[in-house]
Amino acid sequence: MPANTAQDVVHVSTYTRGVIGPGLEMLGPVKNGGRIATGTPPGCWGPMITPIFQGGHEVTQPVAVEGAQPGDAVALKILRCEVTSQATSSGVMEFIEGRYLGDPFVAKLCSACGTPSPPSRVEGIGEDAIRCDVCGAEVSAFRFSNGYVIVLDRENRVSLTVDAAAARKIAGAPAGLALLPENSEQHSILALARADMPGIAAHMQPFLGNIGTMPSIDMPDSHNAGDFGAFLVDAPHQFSLSQEALDQHKTDGHMDTNSVREGAILICPVKVPGAGIYMGDMHAQQGNGEIAGHATDVAGEVELQVEVIKGLALDGPILLQRPDDLPTMARPMNAAQRAHVRALAARYGQGEIESNAPLTFLGSGRTLNDATRNGLDRAAKVTGLPYDEILNRATIAGSIEISRLPGVARVTFLCPMPVLDRLGIGHLARRQYGLDDAGVQQ
Repeated sequence: MPANTAQDVVHVSTYTRGVIGPGLEMLGPVKNGGRIATGTPPGCWGPMITPIFQGGHEVTQPVAVEGAQPGDAVALKILRCEVTSQATSSGVMEFIEGRYLGDPFVAKLCSACGTPSPPSRVEGIGEDAIRCDVCGAEVSAFRFSNGYVIVLDRENRVSLTVDAAAARKIAGAPAGLALLPENSEQHSILALARADMPGIAAHMQPFLGNIGTMPSIDMPDSHNAGDFGAFLVDAPHQFSLSQEALDQHKTDGHMDTNSVREGAILICPVKVPGAGIYMGDMHAQQGNGEIAGHATDVAGEVELQVEVIKGLALDGPILLQRPDDLPTMARPMNAAQRAHVRALAARYGQGEIESNAPLTFLGSGRTLNDATRNGLDRAAKVTGLPYDEILNRATIAGSIEISRLPGVARVTFLCPMPVLDRLGIGHLARRQYGLDDAGVQQ
């Protein structure tokens, strides 16, 4: 962890080549209660078609947090999350055999000259535009099986997919529309100009797909989760891990959870001294579940406020969602609803009415079933509530939601306020949801 004087605000303008972990130098530290501000490059497709990258994203250089030590947690309040790109491209992916060793996100290879992770350039427009600098051969390890180019109106929060003619025009001068940060090293995915479904209008609601604290071992940034991370288990490249090592070191920063957006509070595990806050992979929009494998990856601007929660040992993230993102069954009751509950209690002689607040645990695993069980296990372990009680709470006063296929899920339920206070996050929940001491929304 840097020995520099802690700063009120740390500005980040440097990025990784797809790897995150303790092998990277940390910026800062930022003060406990301070802010981190950055521009984030797109994730996924740009790094995927850039062979020097050894992960599927290009995230920010990590920032140390004053006083954060393993066994603590760090709360990240997302103050700002704004799209800067005016266009992007995405779609369903196909791998190209012979151009990678075990994992095309991590260990790319030029099939013509055999150079691993070769330098490359964009030459022309279309799916053969990515060329090896060593031999000149086409070198991308990925293709679209179905793809689109989409233009974005960030002020009015709407977007539109375009036809092949417009896509090729955009591909001719991508820099002015992709608006990648100055120090970004990825190729713009706009160069491929794939336009299979023009004319679809869609809402915009930006969020961060990869945000959190550094894992305690160097790993591909896109694989810092239980589902993508499973591809590292016994892999034939330098980032190979056992399942036990993956479970020990990952922090589940790659969540693709659409409610990790402006106004939310993400509480992350600390597994290295200083925590190492990083972020990237902003999406312009996505429903509940990144079913296509990729969403609309964009450049953006982000500002966070950090708070260290001492002694809160976590295995993965906890989320205090925005009130308007909460599932219906987990929303706090207002004063009028609470009055009806008191009348119902009096009718049946029930003396106690629990004070509680919504809490979301993120779980990850090889499948959605594994991810759900992981989220439930984490909830029981952290709160100390019986596992079967978590099942009941998530059923009648919460929800289970998909974040990503194949395996990231949200487990949301109303958690007793004394439990939240014991964990050291009760004040965050009260502030986030405007609750009084009885758990009533004001």
